Amino acid sequence: MNKEEWKKSIIEGLKEVYDPEIPINIVDLGLIYDLKISDDGEVYIRVGATTPACPVTEDIAYTVEQVIKERVPAKKINVDLDLETQWTPLMMTKEGREEFRRKYGYDIVQQWAETYGIELNENKS
Repeated sequence: MNKEEWKKSIIEGLKEVYDPEIPINIVDLGLIYDLKISDDGEVYIRVGATTPACPVTEDIAYTVEQVIKERVPAKKINVDLDLETQWTPLMMTKEGREEFRRKYGYDIVQQWAETYGIELNENKS
């Protein structure tokens, strides 16, 4: 068992799981908070939601578990649905941010930063 290959395979699979409100995959939205694989082949993943009021959070958790089952021969899978950690657009990957900009025509990260007075550390080249 190669844990890095397992992680890569799981993340690839999770890029096919989309948030129902923002049609961007949960990896690029920054909703995968933690992913651990034990030496015994047990997988722990902590997944968030864009809002704790999301009516399909249990569906997302179930789908995440199914993706892991399809991708790796894990002995045990623990999907921890984290509704306490508040998601913000600042958690998005560069790819997620670009996809959002293409779909909606504006940069949600920049808008969020301006709204809340957050300075972004970005290279402007």
